[in-house]
Amino acid sequence: MTLPDGRWTRRRFLGVTAALPLLAAACGSSEASSTADGAGPERKAYGPGDSQFGDLWLPNGEGPFPVLVLVHGGFWRAEYDLSLMDDLAADARDRRWAVWNIEYRRVGEDGGGWPGTFDDVAAAVDHLAPLAADGVPVDMARVAVAGHSAGGHLAAWIADRPGLPSDAPGAAPEVRPIAVVSQAGVLDLRRAAADGVGGTATQDLLGGEPAAVGERYDLASPIERLPSGVPVRCVHGRQDGNVPFSQSQRFVAAAEDAGDDVVLAPFDGDHFTVLDPSLAPWKDTVAWLRPRLQP
Repeated sequence: MTLPDGRWTRRRFLGVTAALPLLAAACGSSEASSTADGAGPERKAYGPGDSQFGDLWLPNGEGPFPVLVLVHGGFWRAEYDLSLMDDLAADARDRRWAVWNIEYRRVGEDGGGWPGTFDDVAAAVDHLAPLAADGVPVDMARVAVAGHSAGGHLAAWIADRPGLPSDAPGAAPEVRPIAVVSQAGVLDLRRAAADGVGGTATQDLLGGEPAAVGERYDLASPIERLPSGVPVRCVHGRQDGNVPFSQSQRFVAAAEDAGDDVVLAPFDGDHFTVLDPSLAPWKDTVAWLRPRLQP
């Protein structure tokens, strides 16, 4: 169904395939109720802006709990929000992981794009440190990041932050992940711009073509920042009509050449299969994350 003002619900978002990036997605807050395995999310701000917040999902018990940071996609555009990751967040919480599902300024809202989107994602991840200092039961030694589509790009970029120049957005991280999952991620921004992935989504994010703002592509594109030194799992459907499967193929080949611990996890399915926690791509991802997050 659609909302009265024409916005699309998250359920319909997940039911549409290749044409979806051209359509509007749900825009709303998480309203999950408490369950036997833990509470619904608590919204916490990491900055003063309207989009500078995250939803914290905690299991029952004292913890400390390993943390899974979730980063939603939507080609970095303001029409898409963090509710896209709610099903994965609830599933991970039920596995007794804390989940920090983050929002950030996107293209189309004030401050979105370069560098605001990157500043926000970095600040959101680093906000785990003050949360832990305030007594939130999160284990700072066991933090992983997973992101879908444009969020897969940002998840991989989070792993790159320690190697960024000191004056770059996201440099000098306070929180460093021990593992990253890219779900159908846009991992080669130059190729994405050349291939028109998401139309002009990459150019809109970085403010121009590679020939005009090449340094931004150097700093923002995960394939340009290798090696990261962080294990990465690239989960990608062979029938993906939104982000080409070759994006993950190229990244994995380059990461292997650079000496990183990386795995390509292909499956038969489309761009949105990875957002369903009942299906094999997510279950296999959990199996890959579990030994890294559990003590």
